[in-house]
Amino acid sequence: MLMVHSALSDFETRDTDPAEMQETFDFMMKLNTELQESGELLDAAGLADPRHAVTVRRRGGSAVATDGPFAEAKEVLGGYWVLDVASKERAMEIASDIVENCGAHGPDSIEVREAMS
Repeated sequence: MLMVHSALSDFETRDTDPAEMQETFDFMMKLNTELQESGELLDAAGLADPRHAVTVRRRGGSAVATDGPFAEAKEVLGGYWVLDVASKERAMEIASDIVENCGAHGPDSIEVREAMS
C-alpha cells in the first residue's frame, strides 16, 4: 500500500491554483492507467478534506464519535494506492515516481507498507 502523506494546510490551499492541480490530477490519472494496464493496481483514491472527517474512539468501553482529526495534526492521510507488485523495490520505484513527478501539489512523502495477509 502506498499512503500519501499530506500537510493539513494543503487542503486549505489546493483549490487556489486549478492549473497546478490539473497537472497533479493528469499525472495521477496517467499513473493509474499504467498501473491498471500492468495489472498492479488494485485500488486507489484521494481522500476528502480531513476537517470533515469523523473519528470513532473507544472511551470507557463505548464507541464515541468526534469531529475531524486531532487538532494538533499537521500531517494527514491524503490518499492511497493498493498495489499488487512483485517486490518492495517495485513499490518503492512507483512511490519515488509519484514524489518526483506529481507536480507542485503532489505529495512530499509516501509511506510504503505491506498489507498483512
